Amino acid sequence: MIQRDTVQLSEQQRLVRDSIRDICSDFDAAYWREHDENATYPEAFADSLADHGWFGALIPEEYGGAGMSTAEAVVMMEEIAAGGGGFSAAQAVHGAIYNAVPLVKYGTEEMKSELLPAVAEGDTSIQAFGLTEPNAGSDSTRITTTAEKEDGEYVINGQKIWISRVDRSDYLVLMARTTRREAVDKRTKGLSMFLVDLEAAYESDSLTLEQIEKTAGRAVHSYELWLDDLRVDESALIGEEGNGFYQMLDGLNEERLVIAAECVGLGELALEAGAEYASEREVFGRKIGANQAIQHPLAEAYARVTAAKQTVYSAADAVARDGDATAIGARANVAKYLAADAAFDAADAAVQTHGGFGIAREYDVERYLREARLTRLVPITQELVLNFVAENELDLPRSY
Repeated sequence: MIQRDTVQLSEQQRLVRDSIRDICSDFDAAYWREHDENATYPEAFADSLADHGWFGALIPEEYGGAGMSTAEAVVMMEEIAAGGGGFSAAQAVHGAIYNAVPLVKYGTEEMKSELLPAVAEGDTSIQAFGLTEPNAGSDSTRITTTAEKEDGEYVINGQKIWISRVDRSDYLVLMARTTRREAVDKRTKGLSMFLVDLEAAYESDSLTLEQIEKTAGRAVHSYELWLDDLRVDESALIGEEGNGFYQMLDGLNEERLVIAAECVGLGELALEAGAEYASEREVFGRKIGANQAIQHPLAEAYARVTAAKQTVYSAADAVARDGDATAIGARANVAKYLAADAAFDAADAAVQTHGGFGIAREYDVERYLREARLTRLVPITQELVLNFVAENELDLPRSY
């Protein structure tokens, strides 16, 4: 087994690590292979986490949650990815943990007291977040989905794409324009956040879905959505009207750190598979792991994953110290950049170590490579990370 305990953990973090490892041990490689091959949601795994209260990890104790912080969340999600399921396992439950955070920070007391205890118990899920649109990818301020106020309701019309887990969710956190872009003095204004009851939306025939076929993360379904005169009560507004963009940004750095931790876990999982195969496979009368051509790529990938992990955990500690938001943003983006590339290098080395068997589904490393490639695209591309760092850390002109 590769050495994974390369950062110093607090007692609370160790408890999280051990608890998550215990849950993950019940779901072997065959389980994850089957769900990827059949493109089916890992319901038993998600239910196990929910039953143990992990969907309420970031919900305050007063609402039945665990009241944990980013420092514990990075451990949790790294372990989920490293435990056998990779990035898909982490993404299968990521929304259930993080989509409740806007309610915690900005929801009314009625909204929080009604929903958060049920989420913490695993009885209600807020797995989906509706932001991206076909003509407004990374430029979120250009979304054209509108929410117009009418007789105590908001009437929502528009289109969303790449909305994951909506088929496994009771509620959708939705971003829409309550003031059109051309009518605001700053492009980040006029966006609002809503909590949509999906069952009610389906019953009113105001929401239709179309699943997107994809090659990576097949166990976690993504959809294109159409909203046609969807009516929600004005109480569905989360926070302040027109301030949704800033609400969305609040906590984004912490969530990006957690995604970086998921990348680290995937990299560790791939390295484990590569090292194990190299220790067992014999060619020309000796273990292939004795050859430097096999050792060096795996060792280099391990160095990169370990370095990325240090960056992730160091940034998580900085969040706990409540550092400067801009500085934390840079560290979170750098952590995601390094972790995604490290995961890809590790998965690629694992595939190469397996030779021809590297593309055989039964060895799993081809799935790790597909998922690792995805991490370089979501939730932000590597190029946009570099844009951010260039502008904010190198004081170079804005390039986008």
